[in-house]
Amino acid sequence: MQTSSPDIVFACAHCSTSLVVDAAAAGMTLDCQKCGKPTTVPAGSIDAAADNAVRISDLQHQLKENASQRTEITSYINQLSIQLHRWQLRLQSLNERQEKLEAELAGLSRG
Repeated sequence: MQTSSPDIVFACAHCSTSLVVDAAAAGMTLDCQKCGKPTTVPAGSIDAAADNAVRISDLQHQLKENASQRTEITSYINQLSIQLHRWQLRLQSLNERQEKLEAELAGLSRG
């Protein structure tokens, strides 16, 4: 009775495509099915492949969380930029009003 070798799951070193090969291919260099570039099958055990899959999943989760936080902060920056622009317009309006009032006061003082 022949027992089948466990599979090795790994990612292409060039395009990160997930690849699955028989454990007998450990250490061999194969061409990626997606990008066609040579990539080496890791010699690690199934536990290493499982750890790698968990790490990939964790990193993908962290990337999504990071993207969400970046979107939130960008939104805050946009809101504050709009508010800053409003305050700048208000200040400009008050400066123009001050110039007008000072000119009117100077005209009355001379007259």
